[in-house]
Amino acid sequence: MARKKKIKMEIINYNAAGIDVGSKSHFVAVGQSLEDVKEFGVYAEDLVKLCEWLLSYGITSVAMESTGDYWQNLYVELQKHGIEVVLCNGKFTKNAKGKKTDVKDSRWIQKLHSLGLLTSSFLPDENTEILRTYCRQRTNWLELAASASRKMQKYLKFLNFRLDVVVNDVCGLTGLKIIEDICNGNLDPYSLAEHRHYNCRKPKEEIAKALHGNNRVDYLFGLKQEYDSYKFFQRKIKECDKEIEKLIKNEIQKHPVKQKLKTTAKPHKRINKNAIDIKNFNQIAYQYFGGVDLMAIEGVSHATVMSIMSEIGIDGFKKFKTAKEFCSWLRLAPNNKISGGKILSNKIPKGSNRLKIALRHSANAIGNLKDTHMSDFFKRIAYRKGRQAAVSATARKLATVIWTMVVKQVPYDPPTAYLFLDQKRKLGLVKRIKKQMAKFDIKTEDINLGNSLSPNYNF
Repeated sequence: MARKKKIKMEIINYNAAGIDVGSKSHFVAVGQSLEDVKEFGVYAEDLVKLCEWLLSYGITSVAMESTGDYWQNLYVELQKHGIEVVLCNGKFTKNAKGKKTDVKDSRWIQKLHSLGLLTSSFLPDENTEILRTYCRQRTNWLELAASASRKMQKYLKFLNFRLDVVVNDVCGLTGLKIIEDICNGNLDPYSLAEHRHYNCRKPKEEIAKALHGNNRVDYLFGLKQEYDSYKFFQRKIKECDKEIEKLIKNEIQKHPVKQKLKTTAKPHKRINKNAIDIKNFNQIAYQYFGGVDLMAIEGVSHATVMSIMSEIGIDGFKKFKTAKEFCSWLRLAPNNKISGGKILSNKIPKGSNRLKIALRHSANAIGNLKDTHMSDFFKRIAYRKGRQAAVSATARKLATVIWTMVVKQVPYDPPTAYLFLDQKRKLGLVKRIKKQMAKFDIKTEDINLGNSLSPNYNF
């Protein structure tokens, strides 16, 4: 009779626990028996008791799912008590058999963590997390301001004030002054047309012609309400800008070396009206990254740099060993699925974080540029696979360049000319030869090659 073989897996984390995070209670497992599972509440004193209970069992490492926002307070409390926390994605812990219960989930997480089968999600440092909070709150106010702007345009159309026809931006200098005067009770079209800014393309006569309305009281009331809301949101955005500027400058002041750094002005970089209001942001960003000029990359705007600063930070780049890992985390690299030596699928995984979206916006802007290294790359991809694929490929290239600049502290130095495939192979061969020569301490004078091995391409 054949004996049944059992495969035992080696335990990696001996003092490990698993927590099933919930909105009203947390289930904690320190072992695989029912007696090793205990339920705790979500109040502050309950979280303290949870940590003390874990320490009484000698637990040094805990794994839990990043479920909504319920994990954050528990994460902070565990960190305070000196317990290592592995915050994992919920999709890696959903293979337990049988009925799903909170007790089974906590035991399953504890088992996976003990065997070392769970990896932690990316979490930024404290300063970056604070900056992220300010920036995301600012984004919320921007979205509300945009909503108020659209509603103002709706009421203007109902009033037959076709301001959207004669000005490019209803919330620009000319548009806001006219709307404010309308809300104050001035309905004379010729008087309203006097608010025309000198940069406005349409003459005063045409603006006055567009401002003959029906003057309905209910629409005027709705317009005034939305205008007041828009002004309120703009005040909140400015408050966020002040807090962001204060935090960034305080971080720079901690390093006297950074304060002495100077970069070149970039007047060609257009500043959007929704961009963060920080004076000389180009210089501040250069100092913040310790002498790395991310604004030198074509297509990278103030909003892109602000997203990099708030979503990952300087120390966050160092958590990724290679640029490929960074691109994979951003979900800009294809997820190859191979079976039988054939590639079944190589699609880019679904999902977007704010940094990926910012890089894709920059890549799309690069597609509209001319005669630059990045725009040439974009157009080659777009010619073969379409614009959408070109945006993804250029965003991935941007991520690789940014990671290289920040981690290796090198300037942006793109090649001036396009390299064909045979030229790239020759360049790779030259680099390998130079590496072998350095390994065996062979100089170019010894083999009479002169300076033929000197081409330098950083990207």
